[in-house]
Amino acid sequence: MSSPDRAGSSITQVLGLELGHFTDTRRPTGCTVIITRDGAVGGVDVRGAAPGTRETDLLHPSNLVDQVHAVLLAGGSAWGLDAASGVMRWLEENNIGLPVGFGLVPIVPAAVLFDLPVGDASIRPDANAGYQACVAASHEAPAQGNVGAGAGALVGKMFGLGRAMRGGIGTASITVDGVTVGAIIACNAMGDIVNPATGAVIAGARTPDGKSLLNSRTALIAGEGPKPVLAGTNTTIGVIATDAILTKAQAHRLAVVAHDGLARSINPVHTMSDGDTLFALGTGKSGKTAGMMLLSTLAAEVTARAVVQAALAAKGLSCGAMHWPAAADLTRSTT
Repeated sequence: MSSPDRAGSSITQVLGLELGHFTDTRRPTGCTVIITRDGAVGGVDVRGAAPGTRETDLLHPSNLVDQVHAVLLAGGSAWGLDAASGVMRWLEENNIGLPVGFGLVPIVPAAVLFDLPVGDASIRPDANAGYQACVAASHEAPAQGNVGAGAGALVGKMFGLGRAMRGGIGTASITVDGVTVGAIIACNAMGDIVNPATGAVIAGARTPDGKSLLNSRTALIAGEGPKPVLAGTNTTIGVIATDAILTKAQAHRLAVVAHDGLARSINPVHTMSDGDTLFALGTGKSGKTAGMMLLSTLAAEVTARAVVQAALAAKGLSCGAMHWPAAADLTRSTT
């Protein structure tokens, strides 16, 4: 059960997008930026009960601004939102933004996940981190696993941090009739990661001896009580994008249905301790329209695949007395 760090199937196959990571070498944290130089129609849907976000209200279909220029995903909890100001600075320097008569105002929605338990919590993404992620951005297939916003991600925390495993960031895309839909997902979920193709748990809460996967859903149904978890200490965040021509209402709907992909690949999901937030972008660069049935199906599918990729590309980590294995580590230890 292994996966290469890079894959041809990625969100950067969507025309009009660039993606860059910044990973802080001082501790596992970082941020990921998705840039749309010519602007993109944007939408968002927040399902988790403990979100950390910026500029989400303007994405509502009834509100004025209909183009965004980048989306930021970051670790560091609410501190990580500071990285968006670095993204704005880079965009302004590159003449990208909304003309307001007195200059350009880049529109940069953002969402964060909670990775503070991993290493020194005083180290978190800042404005320079966001700027450097922009500098690194390209059309190439991005690295996956424990990089960027997924650097400090953990999953399967239902029964305590000591029984959790490594999460990460993953990407996937599908092209049908000249239109591509892709996703980039940073998974730091409280629940387990499930392979929708088989129904098998591939990463998540472990048994008390740490050697095997527990299956949180089965354990909860059987009456095993979860350990108390501070609200907001989890969260899966991401971007779903297409190069089809979209209206703002359609972008919003794609963000809504993409959460179906989270529900297929994370269990439990959208808990009171997660801040699950998905953005949707439509670049229109294919020059084509597509039916919402197709786009919605693809959005949910690439979201689920990206979550699985995040788990498969992760690497184990030891931090102080804690050791969090990755999916590949647990597979090797049980075969």
